[in-house]
Amino acid sequence: MASAVQSMRLCLRAAKRQTVVSTKLATTKITPRQRLTIRSFSSTRFHRHAASREDDTDEFERELDDDEPREPIDPAEMRRAIAKVRQDPDYEEAKQLQERIINSLGETFTESLRAPKSIDRLFWGEDESDPDLLIEETGTDEFDEDDMPSLAHAKFEEFREYREYARIAAWQMPLLSKLATPFEAPSAQEPLRFRYTSYMGELHPAESKVVVEFCPRDMPLNEAQQQKLRKLLGPRLNPETDIAKMSCEQFEHQAQNKRYLGDLVNKLIAQAKDPADTFEDVPLDTRHHTFKVKPKFPKEWRMTEERRLFLEESRRKALLLDQAKEEDGTLIDGRERINGFFNPQSTQVPETARVRVDEPLSPPQLGQRRPMVFR
Repeated sequence: MASAVQSMRLCLRAAKRQTVVSTKLATTKITPRQRLTIRSFSSTRFHRHAASREDDTDEFERELDDDEPREPIDPAEMRRAIAKVRQDPDYEEAKQLQERIINSLGETFTESLRAPKSIDRLFWGEDESDPDLLIEETGTDEFDEDDMPSLAHAKFEEFREYREYARIAAWQMPLLSKLATPFEAPSAQEPLRFRYTSYMGELHPAESKVVVEFCPRDMPLNEAQQQKLRKLLGPRLNPETDIAKMSCEQFEHQAQNKRYLGDLVNKLIAQAKDPADTFEDVPLDTRHHTFKVKPKFPKEWRMTEERRLFLEESRRKALLLDQAKEEDGTLIDGRERINGFFNPQSTQVPETARVRVDEPLSPPQLGQRRPMVFR
């Protein structure tokens, strides 16, 4: 690789200087050419500087000038160096890469110089460019109708969600049987029953709602205190089931709402135990509840043993009567009657009528044409 670098340096030297291959000028020194500085865009006037200043030369070129010796270059040596570089495989790869880069740049330059496609103007102006649009409409990709609409994608997403829950029900939920525990009825120290609402991982404003249910008879109160608690509950008590129901969703988290309901129940129990006023003169208000009358099955319609025996005897007599009619031939078969109605028998045509229908008609007799008389 070092030889290739050395050969490249010789090639750069040869390309950098303008040499004239001649026998007379073989010993003459090659003077460096004058270089111009690369100046950025400016509104001030450009002043030419002397080429002898070091700031006007490129750093890479200055390094090459410092390294190269001030001696003539032999043309034969230069040709040998170029041939040696061409034999290096890295040189061929670099040359191919350079050609690909040049070709790609040429295609890009040609595409940039190409005139934009003219859009056919329709009657309704659907393909006209919008002057208020911030993006350029020329050269945009057209929809090739090779994809589904957004509604179809949403339907497939719904199917994927169904399949995900089906996999959970088939493979993961049976594993919950290992965590199953036998049912234990709530004890007297647990009279409150809390109910929570979950939307299976979705954010919902009603997810923080907590409902508590309890029965006044389960509280550590006597009969008078229980009656006072029922009056304090008001419309939150169901007088038919004797169950009170309260809910709370004013806080963000379920634990906060549950704590609020627990404190509220404790306050109601404390007020029920207060002996200052027992509310004995206040009746229990049940106007908030609608008592529905549920009709019950009449006792007279219930099946008794005598009724069952009577029905069996009547069915036995009807069966014997049908058997007697079948033996006499007077029993009417419903299946035959239906088949005879839908499939009637074809009527027989008399022989004389059939012959008269089958014989061909005789042609009319041709007579003399009578003149028409008008009166």
